[in-house]
Amino acid sequence: MSDHGKETGKGLLMTANITHEIASTLLEAGAVLIRPHKPFTFTSGLRSPIYCDNRILLGDVAARRMVTRSFVARCADAQIVAGPATGGIAWAAWVAETLGIPMAYVRSAAKGHGRGRQVEGATVRGQRVVLLEDTVSTGESALQAADALRAEGALVTRCICIFTWGWAETVARFAAADLNLVPLATLAEVLDVAQRTGRLTPDERMLVEAWAANPREWSPPGM
Repeated sequence: MSDHGKETGKGLLMTANITHEIASTLLEAGAVLIRPHKPFTFTSGLRSPIYCDNRILLGDVAARRMVTRSFVARCADAQIVAGPATGGIAWAAWVAETLGIPMAYVRSAAKGHGRGRQVEGATVRGQRVVLLEDTVSTGESALQAADALRAEGALVTRCICIFTWGWAETVARFAAADLNLVPLATLAEVLDVAQRTGRLTPDERMLVEAWAANPREWSPPGM
């Protein structure tokens, strides 16, 4: 194998190791809970055998440092980092401070008073902005934030999130918006770690994967 091939292979291995480390961090911190036989109910009414609440990470110093380092490693080309309100704000602040670059945050809508701004913080016009988000499900808040940043003249091509469900509909929405979605950990990686550490049986994993493939039509076991 050539030196280039060795370097490429090493890079892929390091990336895989980091993503599995993030997945392990989410499980150990209790940010991701897997409960196929006692499903959760989302705000939308959707039933789910798995739940992700990355706000838990804000109170876990070791976990948030690990996640911040992983964000930083993927933001080397950013001139500004931005976070949608409210989930992305803390991560954007920590990453901006670590990299020593400006930060912005994006409201869900423009303020109805004062300066009437939707994008707050750094001036983004003409700047390469990387959008940071905690969890992406449908992607609504991240896509709206990207639109707002682009309306201000920002160059936004990438959204990095801690975790995403990987729904086909979400992937299609990001592709249509020409926004590359980069998760620090995917559902498959979380399930790999959960199964390896005894948190999940093979049959339970199949239930979660069936839900992820078609969440609207999924029914809990025995129902």
